Amino acid sequence: MIQQALLWAAAGTGFTFLMTTIGAAMVFFMKRQSSALMQQIFLGFASGVMIAASIWSLLIPAIDEAAQNGQPGWIPAAGGFILGLVLMLTLDGLMPHLHSGAEQAEGLPSSFRRTTLLVLAVTLHNIPEGMAVGLSFARAAQHTGNAGLFAAASALALSLGIAIQNFPEGAAVALPLHQEGLSRTRSFVYGSLSGIVEPIFGVLVVLCASALTPFMPWLLSAAAGAMLYVVVEELIPEAHLGEHSHPGTLGVMAGFLVMMVLDTALG
Repeated sequence: MIQQALLWAAAGTGFTFLMTTIGAAMVFFMKRQSSALMQQIFLGFASGVMIAASIWSLLIPAIDEAAQNGQPGWIPAAGGFILGLVLMLTLDGLMPHLHSGAEQAEGLPSSFRRTTLLVLAVTLHNIPEGMAVGLSFARAAQHTGNAGLFAAASALALSLGIAIQNFPEGAAVALPLHQEGLSRTRSFVYGSLSGIVEPIFGVLVVLCASALTPFMPWLLSAAAGAMLYVVVEELIPEAHLGEHSHPGTLGVMAGFLVMMVLDTALG
């Protein structure tokens, strides 16, 4: 069971990482001056996908899983959600990073260059995404029969949704780096590497989940809380930088719609 979950999680998060790499390659085809508008749209789209995924792929399955175990669904949903927030608050306070358009870095003081801090900011976003995909496949591997098929379909939908939003997210990393003065090649490499934490954390949470099976509803809810923290704290505000907020808003709506359709159609 653990081998199957690890294989699924590695494949799912490997695919999401690949899409980040393909998105980062857009730096070779887009002009510098177009990056601001594209970044608004890309970050908005990522926000919409993560909001929908948090609800349909993580919180609802967590509530259902708890109910099947004879527990009140809201307890692990709320408790895990809070744990996810605490986790991201802790990482946000410790990891040095710089958001696009900001002058002052966050996290612990460091001597990192501005470009490195920009990459670390997006790397921070990708941690809960890898956790979410890994936990979804771990949950699928723990079930058999129709329940296992349903859980696997839901995990596949989540993986596809995260992969789709990672394409523009990869571009949203590489384009600002090129705007900061890095070459197209270095911007591409850094943009691609920002997604490497997804397979790393996807596999790690599967290893942890195998020993914490009774707490799966808490883990799923924690991933949801972590993802929504990233959306509200960072992605949506950055998607609305500039004079016009419509591109970012429409990106959010489009991302939510795509993930909702994926999850309800496949799950």
